[in-house]
Amino acid sequence: MAQDIYVIGVDYGSDSVRSVLVNALSGEEVASSVFNYPRWSKGLYSDASANRFRQHPLDYIEGLEHTIKDCLQKAGAEVAANVKGISVDTTGSTPVAVDKTGTPLALLPGFEENPNAMFVLWKDHTGVQEAAEINAHATKFEPNYLKYVGGIYSSEWFWAKLLHVLREDEKVREATYSWVEHCDWVPFLLTGGSDVGQMKRGICSAGHKSLYAEEFGGLPANEFFATLDPLLDGFTSRLFTQTYTSDQAAGTLSPEWAERLGLSTEVVVGVGAFDAHMGAVGGQIEPYHLSKVMGTSTCDMLVAPLHEVQDTLVNGICGQVPGSVIPGMMGMEAGQSAFGDTYAWFKRLLLWPLQNLLAGSKVIDAATAEALVNEVSDKIIPELSQAADQIPLSEHNEFAIDWFNGRRTPDANQVLKGAISGLGLGSDAPRMFRALVEATCFGAKKIVDRFNEQGVPVKGLIGLGGVARKSPFIMQMMADVMNMPIRIHKSEQTCAIGAAMFAATAAGIYKKVEDAMAAMGQGFDLEYFPNPEKTELYAKRYRQYTELGGFLEEHSQSAKSAAVSDLPETGSKAQAGETEVDTQRQEELENTSASTTTIS
Repeated sequence: MAQDIYVIGVDYGSDSVRSVLVNALSGEEVASSVFNYPRWSKGLYSDASANRFRQHPLDYIEGLEHTIKDCLQKAGAEVAANVKGISVDTTGSTPVAVDKTGTPLALLPGFEENPNAMFVLWKDHTGVQEAAEINAHATKFEPNYLKYVGGIYSSEWFWAKLLHVLREDEKVREATYSWVEHCDWVPFLLTGGSDVGQMKRGICSAGHKSLYAEEFGGLPANEFFATLDPLLDGFTSRLFTQTYTSDQAAGTLSPEWAERLGLSTEVVVGVGAFDAHMGAVGGQIEPYHLSKVMGTSTCDMLVAPLHEVQDTLVNGICGQVPGSVIPGMMGMEAGQSAFGDTYAWFKRLLLWPLQNLLAGSKVIDAATAEALVNEVSDKIIPELSQAADQIPLSEHNEFAIDWFNGRRTPDANQVLKGAISGLGLGSDAPRMFRALVEATCFGAKKIVDRFNEQGVPVKGLIGLGGVARKSPFIMQMMADVMNMPIRIHKSEQTCAIGAAMFAATAAGIYKKVEDAMAAMGQGFDLEYFPNPEKTELYAKRYRQYTELGGFLEEHSQSAKSAAVSDLPETGSKAQAGETEVDTQRQEELENTSASTTTIS
């Protein structure tokens, strides 16, 4: 190991893909590159008002090639010659319909512009009704197929999205052979896969989103799916029976991709996983320390030795899967559906006048208007944070509920909506922003409380990602609300660095991922401690958060039940030979709780 050797970690986020080229011996980041998805950035194929978020596979492919080649160009030919491995993490659950060769349908003639033929992004909630049906259906079966995913199946996950797409689109339904997660497809692409039956599926995506478990002998029995909807009859036979941990190799670079990237065909490609899972490794996760990957949403990861957790089940989280984070340990996932997205929503709200009125201004020219919008956009969150930090904490401050994109955990419910209460004529932007930040911190505390209540103690907090590093205001409030210190990892790119650690392990540079973590980890450089003067008052406000949230959820459930009772019974229209989607039912269910968005 005298000569430096290198690995590449590729991190697919919601808006962009980032690749990092890392020295596998020291963990030094040699080069990095970011590619914003061009089609996504234009708002193509998505409709936020309908909770539909789709991404074109070409955005992923173009970004993969661009960022890796850019890293290699920055590093030089000598470094490129010593790259030994590549691993990939992605958002999830972000699946896509493929043909038998494993090609996403959107890459085939006739499907190029069809959103249902594209990747269904994690935050797509068009499958709310299908998730509800899965939850109701599971109560009729033994074993309990939802026991390892917290007892509640989410519309953000694999089966709900598949069933929704099959019901909605006859053309896609007829062309679909299998259904594939983004994190499994990219390694398949890089290794030149041509038969989806040979794709190596990761235990991370399979266990947390697809109901795969050893106790069930793999996926749930066909009877479970066939009786849910005949469209799913036999579908498991076109999926997978075996899964792999991410320290294993999916294969080596295909000749085509080796040539495209300027790398050797001996470069090992690791089995893929979700971003937060690899991010927890990049952030040097420790047993019983909750690693919070904080971005547009949060994913909270916790690992514990298998012999200590044994049969303990935590209800209402996003699953617990042996080996999904670190092989040999139980990986547990929770999170919030909107974290940074909540702040981004408020920012867009404040920017609306500038973005929509300045362009037609008779006072300044278009170039100045654009520059002004960009300047203000960059300053809004930092300035709001500074102003909000000066507001005295009071039991009667404005109040918010953080369910602006539904609730992921504890107890998934994507029908729920956010709320702002306690508004008065003195409520200004900093006060509302402060309430939103507090709500996201309270939502985070709910997750910690659930782990503690159900026998898995949270002994520490680790903050990862851009929000953790860039916002002292938010992180200090997090420590105050949790009444626990929170350590901040030095790297902003823990997901990509984690992918690089897995690449080093899959390539055989390290025997196990813990060794890669120890050698390549960058450590911690910040820590926030709770302020004793604020923790007691936050505890009182947290109780108010719980009460208000309970009221809103009860109201939402009552309205939903009333809407359902007024609608005719619906089954699979495809079963009856019809292709029209029952959008009325979906829209009514969404709209019944939309009325609770703002109360004062």
